[in-house]
Amino acid sequence: MESKVKATEEQLVYANLLSIGMKIGMLMLIVSFLVYVSGILTPHVPVDDLPKLWSMSVHDYLEKTNVHSGWGWFTMLNKGDFLNFFGIAFLSAVTMVCFIRIIPILFRKNDRVYGVIAIIEVVVLVLAASGILKGGGH
Repeated sequence: MESKVKATEEQLVYANLLSIGMKIGMLMLIVSFLVYVSGILTPHVPVDDLPKLWSMSVHDYLEKTNVHSGWGWFTMLNKGDFLNFFGIAFLSAVTMVCFIRIIPILFRKNDRVYGVIAIIEVVVLVLAASGILKGGGH
C-alpha cells in the first residue's frame, strides 16, 4: 500500500503565492522585453554600442555608460533597456513575500523555530537587497 504525503498549510500557501508571483513576474519580463524591442522607450545604451561595451569590465562599462551600480537602475525605468530590471527585482522579492506570508501561520501552529528562521530569512534578504550586506566583488 502506497502512502501519500500531504503538503502542510504553510507549504501550500507558500507554493500558491510563489506561483502567482512567478506568473506576474514573467508577464512583467515579457511586456518589458516587448517594450524594449519595439522601441516604445528609448534605451539608455544604444543597441549598436552593445557589442563594444560587452567586452569591458563592469567598472569601465558603468563609467562609459554613466550607469550607477546598486539601485541606480530604479531612476532609469523610463529607458527601454532598464525597464526589465523591475520585473527581475519583482521576481527576486517574491520569495521574501512568501516567507512574510507564512510567518503568522508558523507561529499560529506553534512552529516557533521555523517562524524565527523565516523571520531571519526575511531580514537577511532585505539587508542583501538594500546593499547593506555585501559579498563577492561588488
